[in-house]
Amino acid sequence: MADRLFRVELSASFLARLDAIEAFLVESDAGFAFDRLLAELRATVIPNLARFPRIGRRYLDSTPRSAEALALLAALPAGAADALREYLHGDDLMLYTVSTVSDAEGVVHLLSIRHHRELSFGFARRAGPAVDP
Repeated sequence: MADRLFRVELSASFLARLDAIEAFLVESDAGFAFDRLLAELRATVIPNLARFPRIGRRYLDSTPRSAEALALLAALPAGAADALREYLHGDDLMLYTVSTVSDAEGVVHLLSIRHHRELSFGFARRAGPAVDP
């Protein structure tokens, strides 16, 4: 039996974060780093999540350390925070959820991306069907 592949979708907030990352790197004369990030997303991250959607750790396995992150989590609908997962690839941390549509179909929703040293994900600016209020 072949492994079930999940469809990987990029949310509007994920795409907006990519745009912000690109602008920052181009302004810093490091546009090559953005090209490398896109290549790694295509070649490694998306295929890994499609094949192993629960590869990332649960977001709540480690307690958020900032008041901002705690307040944003509290504002999410009941149970939504439990569905959040993190996937670390290089210096980039991606926030995502996994939805099972049917026995044959599942979807990974990439919600946000940030450098691992950034304070927190901007939940207020994210978009994704599994955690929308």
